[in-house]
Amino acid sequence: MTKTELLPSPAPRAGDRPGPARRALRLLAILACLPYISLKVAWVAGSEIGIPAGSVLLEHRQLLAVANSVSVLADVLVIVLALLLTQPWGQRVPAWLLALPMWAATGLLAPIMTGYPTQLVVALLTGDEQTAAPAEPFLHSWVFAVVYGGFILQGLSLGTLFALYAHERWGHLWSGRLGGLPARTSGPGVRTAALAAAVVALLPLTTHVMWLSGSTEGLSPRQIAERDADSTVLEFQGSVFVVVAVAFTLLLVLRRPAPLKVRTVLALAWTGSGAVGCWGAYMSLVALMPETDPAKQVTALTRLTYAGEMITGLLLAACLAAVLRRRSAEA
Repeated sequence: MTKTELLPSPAPRAGDRPGPARRALRLLAILACLPYISLKVAWVAGSEIGIPAGSVLLEHRQLLAVANSVSVLADVLVIVLALLLTQPWGQRVPAWLLALPMWAATGLLAPIMTGYPTQLVVALLTGDEQTAAPAEPFLHSWVFAVVYGGFILQGLSLGTLFALYAHERWGHLWSGRLGGLPARTSGPGVRTAALAAAVVALLPLTTHVMWLSGSTEGLSPRQIAERDADSTVLEFQGSVFVVVAVAFTLLLVLRRPAPLKVRTVLALAWTGSGAVGCWGAYMSLVALMPETDPAKQVTALTRLTYAGEMITGLLLAACLAAVLRRRSAEA
């Protein structure tokens, strides 16, 4: 195993072919990408399908074209991952080259898979038909249903394929319970990084809880005007993901409490760190977009919140990588 390997790679079996269940999941993952890709390609080509008159998306057409082009490439990567996870040649891919995009995909899709259905349930219970869509013109409501529905199907199918793949290739690395992990699996450097991430996470956790409780400190006038049940769901979800990411990574590196299963703790730490880190990075990029209207400009506190989430997620991901690499060396 080379120094760049995160996890060991078993010898590929040339005759292996995916069974019917995996082929079905692969097809579902690919088909779920098509509506999103089609919309983005149409927008890059100049179409305004799904975009209402007066939408902010029409104010920066060149920037929109660049962002949509990147989004298309990102969703094409989902198709590549679906193929990789179900083909014999996928066993030859270096572990780090698979783990990184899967961590990012998990982090970007998990909040949508939990947040959007929750918003719909809230809308059903409250009778608010405008939930899950911004107050001022942005996109037609059917676009959210099509795109987020596709994302949920992507997450379910791709996540299942990855779970099956990871179990076959690396399942022995996270078998057993926390108490059975050797002390050297998480050395002082890993524990220090995890504790540093916990300290950094205090800022985004505090702001999410503060905004969840009704405070408008650090919000722009536009954000204040658009506060509704949807934003409450998102703030609650943001708080939960921060807590899950930090708590379960600390449990893993501290190997306590001993009876907990390693795979359960690792899965929650993986998902939480990805959600916090990737959405923090994405929102940090969004906050850099030019905005001339003072009412819509992102405040310093909001930028710090996004940056804190990004740093927290990346630090925790580094801890997970270190634990898995040491575990693979022991194996």
